[in-house]
Amino acid sequence: MNKPRSFFHLHLISDATGETLLAAGRAASAQYKDARAIEHIYPLIRTEKQLEKVLAEIDDAPGIVLYTVVDQALAGIIDARCATMGLPCVSVLEPVLSVFQSYHGAPAGRRVGAQHVLDAEYFRRIDALNFTMEHDDGQLPADIEEADIILIGISRTSKTPTSIYLANRGIKTANIPIVLGVPIPDMVVHSKKPLVVGLIATAERVSQVRQNRLLGTSVGYDSQVYVDRTVIAQELAYARQICSRHGWPTIDVSRRSIEETAAAIVALRSRKR
Repeated sequence: MNKPRSFFHLHLISDATGETLLAAGRAASAQYKDARAIEHIYPLIRTEKQLEKVLAEIDDAPGIVLYTVVDQALAGIIDARCATMGLPCVSVLEPVLSVFQSYHGAPAGRRVGAQHVLDAEYFRRIDALNFTMEHDDGQLPADIEEADIILIGISRTSKTPTSIYLANRGIKTANIPIVLGVPIPDMVVHSKKPLVVGLIATAERVSQVRQNRLLGTSVGYDSQVYVDRTVIAQELAYARQICSRHGWPTIDVSRRSIEETAAAIVALRSRKR
């Protein structure tokens, strides 16, 4: 018998965008399958006046409080008020900053939003994202040699979301669809710089995703063939043959999240280098 799912409030207070907190909170919440977090996100909290409004909301919906606030005065207010309300409260970055301070022998500069400065790395990510969007689903193949990664695979093997995730890490990624019986473009086969990776999955998984994504039919389009597992198995076998022929590595995405697939690709890229 399934245990009924419970709910709890998760309050995330940040002096920047809150991305770090959100990732940490969701990673911890995922360990409790029978408890679902109701997320309350408060980004760009940098003054005591802003903080007072947040604390009033927390008092109305008590729960776990996580924060990343580098201003120690504001952090002290959060700690004190949470203690008064009897709520668990954790500064997510403070233990990490303490380790860095111990190692470097000097305190952190405590700059608000320091990870979001408009530096060369930031613009490299924007450039990679623009490239990736322009080279989605086989578009603009002429300059594909400029890519860092080329992902190939049949329809619904997570090529586009994986490409975008990699682009957000500054990796220029193009993706090329594999269609049964259609050869891979010559510019991909003869590319020297990019790492070509094939994404595959089980026929059952691809069929399931295709059924979920299928919005309808159009003239001359057979939706039953699109989700047929026998046909999908043939497409996957064809994809494996292509990758094997050219010595390209493959990654089975059946049970991988986008993040796990991207991590595996980055590891392959490091080994190639």
